[in-house]
Amino acid sequence: MNKNVLITGGLGYIGGRVSRFLCKSQSYNLRIGTRDVQQAKPDWLSNGRLVNLDLLDQDNLEEACSEIHSVIHLAATNEIDSASDPVQAININCSGTLKLLNAAIKAGVQRFIYVSTAHIYGVPLAGVLTEKSLARPQHPYAITHKTAEDFILAAHDKGQINAVVLRLSNGFGCPERASVNRWTLLVNDLCKQAVTTGKLVLHSSGIDIRDFITLGDAARAVEHVLNMPDEKIADGLFNLGGENAMSIIDMAKLIVDRSNAILNLKLDIERPEPKAGETALNLDYCIDKLKLTGYTLKSNYNEEIDNTLKLCRKTFESGV
Repeated sequence: MNKNVLITGGLGYIGGRVSRFLCKSQSYNLRIGTRDVQQAKPDWLSNGRLVNLDLLDQDNLEEACSEIHSVIHLAATNEIDSASDPVQAININCSGTLKLLNAAIKAGVQRFIYVSTAHIYGVPLAGVLTEKSLARPQHPYAITHKTAEDFILAAHDKGQINAVVLRLSNGFGCPERASVNRWTLLVNDLCKQAVTTGKLVLHSSGIDIRDFITLGDAARAVEHVLNMPDEKIADGLFNLGGENAMSIIDMAKLIVDRSNAILNLKLDIERPEPKAGETALNLDYCIDKLKLTGYTLKSNYNEEIDNTLKLCRKTFESGV
């Protein structure tokens, strides 16, 4: 029997890719939560439908969770909006998540999956980071995600619901549609710059290290934990990264190479010179705990960047 799965934020940057990936399987009946049910149903959504979702409306959430087997919770105020309005971030990311969690428990939902952020570990992300590392979030986006995590994992520990929290590192890749407004993210921004300006401009020296994971691998991880046997969930907390810590400048150079290979663009990189004594901190974002459950990374960085560049050319090109 197919699982009824509710995906909040299911048309967003990460959620769109997760929804589209799960839609390829005929094992799920998807309900894609959105604030705008009047928008056209995506062509790829063959085994699902759009449902109205308001994270601040308890009755609405209880209706959305009715007859649902699993909830995948991705709806949140992003890092830019969280910084500009922390109170709203608390309302959506904390209170909204708690309301959804309570609705899921009341409805008898079997599994609750929450996509959190690696940035709960603090700033900068450095050293060896495992699920046992101390969480000291500083940004409102990270603080509110950590609070949401605490409510979810507390419910899991009490046996009220079977829950999984995935602390996602720097997910990158081609959005499900160009109108998803996440073009300020590093890789997306650089790909857009490549086709609109003919050069890549960094606002830092680029020596900072980040752990990058493709949205393809992130989507596969969500499905992995969606079907994970209960005994493998343990405390429900897992890091999710790409096991590929690389500098911003190296990512920029990779985008230069791919722009040349598939779009025949010859790009220069402009950046401030490293400051005297400026050094990069090492980062090992450890996903061993998730890998022990059987999860493996498979996606190709080049393919993800290529698809993003192609979407940028189709959408933004200005004749460069």
